[in-house]
Amino acid sequence: MTVTVFIRYQIDPFKRDAFERYAQNWLGIIPACGGKLLGYWMPHEGTNTIAFGLISFASLADYEAYRARLRADQAGAGNFAMAEEQRFILSEERTFLRQVEPAA
Repeated sequence: MTVTVFIRYQIDPFKRDAFERYAQNWLGIIPACGGKLLGYWMPHEGTNTIAFGLISFASLADYEAYRARLRADQAGAGNFAMAEEQRFILSEERTFLRQVEPAA
């Protein structure tokens, strides 16, 4: 069963460019650390403070191993540090989803 992590970010609307750079950095880092990146989405029309990221894993155990690799990764640690320093993420929520399969 594939597990997808749905990340909902509340971002500072005056720092959207900084968040976009942060998201662009993950485009290479996440796959290198073992996540199947489905993508990041930025506000376009309407609400200007909500962004999303979706990453899939074969299991929760694979997700946990990925998190350990991500924290140990120099580029990943640098991206986390940039977000902390620039404070463009106001809050972050993670929801773990599974895809609905056809009935047997």
